[in-house]
Amino acid sequence: MTLQLCVAQLNFVVGDLAGNAQKIVDAARQAHAAGASLLLTPELALCGYAAEDLYLRPAFIAACDDALQTVARETAGLCGLHIVVGHPAPAPGGERGRSVSRAPCLNAASVLFEGQVTQRHAKRELPNYQVFDERRYFVPGDAPCVFEVAGANGQKVKVGLLICEDAWFEAPAADAKAAGAELLAVINASPFHAGKGDEREQAMRLRVLATGLPLVYAHLVGGQDEIVFEGRSFALDRDGALAARAPSFAEDLFAVTLQSPAEAALSPSRFGVVGPIAPEQSLEADLWHALVLGVRDYVGKNGFPGALLGLSGGIDSALVLAIAVDALGADKLRAVMMPSPYTADISWIDARDMAERLGVRYDEIAIAPQFDAFLGSLDPLFEGRPFDTTEENIQARIRGTLLMALSNKFGSIVLTTGNKSEMATGYCTLYGDMAGGFAVIKDVVKTMVFRLAWWRNANDPYGTGANPIPERIITRPPSAELRPDQKDQDSLPPYEVLDAIVERYMEEDQSPAEIVAAGYPAAAVEQVVRLIRFNEYKRRQSPVGIRVTHRSFGKDWRYPNTNKYRA
Repeated sequence: MTLQLCVAQLNFVVGDLAGNAQKIVDAARQAHAAGASLLLTPELALCGYAAEDLYLRPAFIAACDDALQTVARETAGLCGLHIVVGHPAPAPGGERGRSVSRAPCLNAASVLFEGQVTQRHAKRELPNYQVFDERRYFVPGDAPCVFEVAGANGQKVKVGLLICEDAWFEAPAADAKAAGAELLAVINASPFHAGKGDEREQAMRLRVLATGLPLVYAHLVGGQDEIVFEGRSFALDRDGALAARAPSFAEDLFAVTLQSPAEAALSPSRFGVVGPIAPEQSLEADLWHALVLGVRDYVGKNGFPGALLGLSGGIDSALVLAIAVDALGADKLRAVMMPSPYTADISWIDARDMAERLGVRYDEIAIAPQFDAFLGSLDPLFEGRPFDTTEENIQARIRGTLLMALSNKFGSIVLTTGNKSEMATGYCTLYGDMAGGFAVIKDVVKTMVFRLAWWRNANDPYGTGANPIPERIITRPPSAELRPDQKDQDSLPPYEVLDAIVERYMEEDQSPAEIVAAGYPAAAVEQVVRLIRFNEYKRRQSPVGIRVTHRSFGKDWRYPNTNKYRA
């Protein structure tokens, strides 16, 4: 027998119930026309992932049910096609002690067949770590879900349905097999971070080896606030071997074929799995595509006509501009150079050069007059006090004010350009370079900023222009240029040391003593840890930014501003 199935690896929008339903209907029609008997949509596809406190609104859950009925009605004529739709659903048993406004619901999936909901399954394992908050919204299910799908010759296959986190635990897959499953279908919304794709494949391989069943992993693609989903749906044969893989960071109606051994000649199991295998990408390529997708979807899904940023002639703003052009196109970008009395001539030259290479609109606004006006107003109050970071921050805040004025006037969102190393240590100015709507490289440490710049100059993945970043921007010592002859490393440890300490302390939760024991200078460790702790109040006021590591400054990191604990 042969069974064709498809994964709707699509980009859904949170709250766009009508649009999401139509996407599912369109995918179902395409899958049916291609001869598929089963279509899998991602976890919570109907409402988008994650809808957060919308789940607490009964009207939202009711609207999701209406959208599900629309999908069922619009696909009723697709004979022989089973459609698995992820959606929230009311929990049985009422409110369970919660107020009406916080009625619990299920992270559910319904099996549709010829216009009817034939089965409904609730996710059993609810993650409550990193960016996940599912126990706030959902109650767990407690039973397996197995349904039959007929192949091309009428022979039926029993499909065991799992929802995302369920497949990371042994019991749900084992229970599905005990209930007769011959294939595991896992629908997912698993946020991207560097290396996550390999982690998923390895975790699913453990489920396959434990059950002896082939597995299809259906995944979401797209950006939602700070998180990105990269797609990369895949299938594993019953021996755990990779049988198929969809492209990363792109929508795809991913087709997989389940074949009996006589037809497939793949293994002694009842079924083998075959399909296309998209190639692996480098770490830099994955990060670049994640950042581009994050910008494109945040700007596009929120309806901004374009974006603007301050282009300083330094590497951070250069990288953000290159990402933004790949994401939005040069015609939707505006770069503004705002030189101060301390801006080097080469910064002007390199900023102009880069804007010309990428073909974006470029403006220059000298901030010396505004800076002098501020100093003149404050001079009587500052009498007798030396020039310090106060005057440096005034320059940054003038720039932030000018960018926000352009944003207000023209509607474009301001992209901030601070990196993770700066966010960690507070090497940034509230209401200055932190002013804006979206922090593109907020989760990218400085050493990776350099790697991504070199990678983009060697690659042109979106056809927007080769070698966009002038080499001198990458090779010159980084500087905020807010005082004479300023260099980043005057105030901070070398970035190779700084970034390693940030990774170990902030991402891996190592103690200062453990980091010192690993060979890092005690003084540098003490300085970085102190700066991370001291600058929490700044990060709480920073714009949302794209998460590309397993722990970012955002939902992953929840430390109090008022905090006397010292590690």
